Formats: sequence, structure tokens, C-alpha cells
Amino acid sequence: MKILDQDPGASSSPEDRWATVSYAALIEKIEILRSTLRWASKLDRPDIEKLLRQAGALRDEVMQLSHKERFVNAAAAEPARSDLSRRDRRQALIERSFIFEGAFGDNPKLLEALETAEKAAPTGLPVLIDGESGTGKELMAKVIHANGDRAQRPFVSVNCGAIPDNLLESELFGHCKGAFTGAVSDRKGKFESAHTGTIFLDEIGELPLAGQVKLLRVLEAHEIQRVGSDQPIRVDTRVVAATNRNLRKLSEEGRFREDLFYRLGVIHVTLPPLRERKDEIPLLFEFFGDEAAEVLKRRPIEMTRQLRAFLLNYAYPGNIRELRNIVYRMSCLAGQTADIEHLPADIRPASRGTLASYPASGDEGRSLSGDALSEAKRAASDLAEREFLERGLQEVGGIVVELAKRCNMNRSHLQVLLKKHGIRAKEFRPAPRPDN
Repeated sequence: MKILDQDPGASSSPEDRWATVSYAALIEKIEILRSTLRWASKLDRPDIEKLLRQAGALRDEVMQLSHKERFVNAAAAEPARSDLSRRDRRQALIERSFIFEGAFGDNPKLLEALETAEKAAPTGLPVLIDGESGTGKELMAKVIHANGDRAQRPFVSVNCGAIPDNLLESELFGHCKGAFTGAVSDRKGKFESAHTGTIFLDEIGELPLAGQVKLLRVLEAHEIQRVGSDQPIRVDTRVVAATNRNLRKLSEEGRFREDLFYRLGVIHVTLPPLRERKDEIPLLFEFFGDEAAEVLKRRPIEMTRQLRAFLLNYAYPGNIRELRNIVYRMSCLAGQTADIEHLPADIRPASRGTLASYPASGDEGRSLSGDALSEAKRAASDLAEREFLERGLQEVGGIVVELAKRCNMNRSHLQVLLKKHGIRAKEFRPAPRPDN
């Protein structure tokens, strides 16, 4: 019996495989594998292991085709982007099964960042994400990983600013037994752990110059050396880096290597601060409220009109991270309804009179402006959407698949809408009947 001489995709780099994968070649490999299994009279353990590797490689190529198709569809939609409204662009992302664990609005800068991430995800190119602290850079890195062909592979996160200089090389590249005092055994580094997957280098601007030189070598040669070893180790790792600092300015000042900056920033994504994404705040209220309720094992909290108005107008210097912490705090301290006194003391208004500058939704004193009208329309639309979903779940007994079928809607899109409104489908399912 003869097993295939070469594992599918085993001898070429991911970039080479990307260029050569086709449906015809894939079907041919599958047929060869089936023929091998059909005519095999006896399989020894090495043969079984080899066949399993071949099956795994074929699965990876199927995933590549899936993500390549998504990339082509996203790229094909680009010429018409200028003709779409912000809401249409957001809807188009959802309908293309764009994987995003969270909630996002229709801010133009954010949509541009997400559309860039969608196109970059399947390519394997390095990505540099910048933005203020707390804007969701690690979440964006996970989005890029989840929408690429490495989604089933490891995702390893490294905070470059938290590693002492003398341990940096060991943490990133690993070490051999006896390489230094305390090295009692061989140890893999972060790059080896992320082999075939994605490594996320957070706070890359804090990396010392010596570490920058070694990182540049890895990006150029795709190989590492453990501390205490002269043996190079090949690594196939996609690099996504993030920073809240201006790396271009740092490179001009000589504090960050210019060649490393250009190597990391092949694809550059900038996340706008939350104060520029006001439309996203109500969505995040719902999302983090549901998340906190699940963690604390209680129903999602409600907010008084004054508290909600204050939070909609608050500047959030800590961005999304600060908003999440506030919602979790209120979910813990409040009963069913949260009010001003449940806010952290350092942001709480000095007096109730201060709240007069924050018009509550529906108040007569609300300013009559174009923005106010748009907000009122959005609120009415959201309310109608929520009522429609609740009525539909009631009719289908809480079965999401059935509701999606009746509405001719993509199931993942429907789940996003349910999460947006904090609706739990299981609450609409009939209670089980007791056994007779």
C-alpha cells in the first residue's frame, strides 16, 4: 500500500498555498485520499497518522477557499461603498457574515476600520492597530483573527509593556534548559505557541530598541532562536500589533525603528475614540448590560432617564473600557433600576441641578435640532424593531431558526439583532409540561 508521497499543503508557505488553492485541485486531493482509504487492506499506525495529517491539510484548504471567497466579495463591494449610507454599509458587513463579538454602530471612521479589517483578515499580512487606550484594539485583533483562515489556530496575546527588558527575549522566543539562572527546562516562547496562528503584540510602542531589532529579524526571516540555542526554528505566525502612541513620531525621534514601523504597518487600522461614536453608546449599554447580568446571574438593569441622558453625553476618557466598567458597577450595586448615585464618585454630577444640562430622552426641554430628530427616529425605529422581534419569537415559541426562516433573514444577522436589544429567545419558549 502507498500513502500519498506529500501531505497536501505541507511543503509550501501559506502565501504559496493561497495562490495555488482551487476547487479542482482540492477535489483531486480528496479523491486521491478516498481511493487510498478504499483500497487499503491494512493500515499501520504511521499510515493512519499520515492520512490524518492529509485530512487536516485538506480541511485547512477548504477554510482558505471559504475565507478567500469572503475576501473577494468584500473587495468587489468596494467601488459602490461611496454610494451607500452609513447604515447600509453597517448592514452589508453583517450580511456578509462578518464575525464581530460585540456591538458596533455606524460611525464612518469605525466602519472604515471594520471594512479594512474584513479585507485584511484572510490575507495573512501584518496589521497595525492604533487608537486611544480602551477603544477595543485587542477586540479588533481578535476580529481579524476570527475572519481569517487561521481562525481555528492559536491566538496568543502579549503585552509588550508588561515584560521586563531582561526577560523579553525569553518570553517571545523561549529558552533552553540552563540558558540562565532559573531555566530548569526548555520552554516555548510566545511565537512558537502562536505557530500557524496569530500573535497579538499589544503596546508595541513600549518595546525597547533591542527587542525591536530581534522582532524585525523574526518578521523578515520567519524564524526564531531560543535563548541559549543556535538552532533556528521556523515559525508561521501572523503578527497583529497595537499601540496608543504615535509610532511615526517615535520613529522620527529615534525611539522606534522606522523599518519595523513600516514592516508592522502593511495594513494600518485606526480606531476612533468613543466620544466620536455616540451612536454606539446605547448599543453598548445593552450589550454590556446583558453581559453583566449573565455574570452576576440577574436580570439586566434598567436606567433612570436622567442617568441615561448623563451617560449618553459623558466624554468617556477611558473609552469603551470605562463604559464597560461603569455598566458592571451599576449592575452590581443597583437593584432593578440604576440612578445617578450608582455612578463612580469621580464622575458623578456634583448636584442634581447639574443634570439640567443633560436633557433626558423625551423631555420637553430637549433641543430641537437635526441631531435630536435623527436620534428620535432611531429610537422609534429601535422600538419598532424590538417589538417585531418579540412578537415573532412569541409566535414561533422562541425558536430562532424558525423566525429567521419566516423573515427570510440570515440566522447570524437575527442573532445580532436579538443581542442588540437584549432579547433572550429562551424566555419565549413554553415551559415544559410536567410528566403525567
